[in-house]
Amino acid sequence: MISKPRHDEAYVWVWLPDATQPVVAGRLARDGDGLIFNYGRRYLELEGAIPLYLPELPLRTGAIPPEPGLNMAGCLRDGAPDAWGRRVILNRTFGIKGEDADIGAIDELTYLLESGSDRIGALDFQLSPTRYVPRSVQAATLEELLTAAEKVERGIPLTPELDQALFHGSSLGGARPKAMIEEDEKKLIAKFSSSSDTYNVVKAEFIAMRLAAKAGLNVAPVRLAHVAGKDVLLVERFDRLHIGDAWQRKAMVSALTIFGLDEMMARYASYADLTEVIRHRFSQPKDTLRELFGRLVFNILCGNTDDHARNHAAFWDGKSLHLTPAYDICPQSRTGNEASQAMLITDNNRRSTLATCIEAAPNFLLDKQTAAGVIQDMLAILRTEWEATCNEACLSDVDRNLFWERIFLNPYIFEGNENL
Repeated sequence: MISKPRHDEAYVWVWLPDATQPVVAGRLARDGDGLIFNYGRRYLELEGAIPLYLPELPLRTGAIPPEPGLNMAGCLRDGAPDAWGRRVILNRTFGIKGEDADIGAIDELTYLLESGSDRIGALDFQLSPTRYVPRSVQAATLEELLTAAEKVERGIPLTPELDQALFHGSSLGGARPKAMIEEDEKKLIAKFSSSSDTYNVVKAEFIAMRLAAKAGLNVAPVRLAHVAGKDVLLVERFDRLHIGDAWQRKAMVSALTIFGLDEMMARYASYADLTEVIRHRFSQPKDTLRELFGRLVFNILCGNTDDHARNHAAFWDGKSLHLTPAYDICPQSRTGNEASQAMLITDNNRRSTLATCIEAAPNFLLDKQTAAGVIQDMLAILRTEWEATCNEACLSDVDRNLFWERIFLNPYIFEGNENL
């Protein structure tokens, strides 16, 4: 039996704005079933120190317990791996393979300390308060990473080299197989197909992301690669900036953290609440609200019902929030027509229809006529650019027929507003 390490504390390191090296910000320690954070005295005295997130972790001395209903500060939980990364950690650290991997088998603090250091945002978690030791990557090709991801899914042990290479992506969010690579002066997330896929998920996401960009939304750049006979989606990271021979990291928080919720409470997250926060706490709120409305509309047009609160995020500069580029626009297959969004749109309504978007328009500071114009413009672009974008993806005729008016522009989205 493989013993499981137990950690009682971790030191939180942060890359401050414009910095290329981290500093220790404080200590995260067990307190019953929860984790309590303390800023370090030197960090509080440091010129340029910023709160890791407000209102959760204000710059002050003493223990800061998590908000009611949470077992740790959400801004710290944002740095933890989600389902796929946890499977990789269970595989490599504890010898738990494939479908037998219960991601709830170990606790958050252990996941923070056992996952790769190049995690989303500007934080990392270490055993030492004085010496930063990154949990780094073994170089590997995309083909090797793809093979490693497939083996993890099937519960097959990895070679030490591939184990270390795939581990680099263990701190990423999401449930699908993925890894991180560095190319020229960019960092990329490589997203692979899964053995459980019933359609070409990789190409569907590529097409959605490209169409969203063509529709004028701020979207993470993507491209397709073909490796070992399989498609791989490469997504450019927007939380990294290459400076000289080093990297700056941009602090981020998820919408789930902005709402003060955890995964168990995510069903209460809503676009209406997010628009309220944007009006009061975001830079350029009017432009941000229009961008968010466009993303909501596009999610419905392309069939992405997985728009949960971890799939929305904002940069944090210590004072204000700024919406990140859109990511994880993943069209979902459906057995029938009727569908609902992961986040409530307005009141208790989450129906995946354009009529619901128009109903919600005042929350985005848009009148209904302007909202209808946004929808019509996006519909026109999607219809005009569909074939060219499918050609970019080398999408087969079978998949084009599967996607069009089944996933993309499913007839249900027009219910209550058939004139669109």
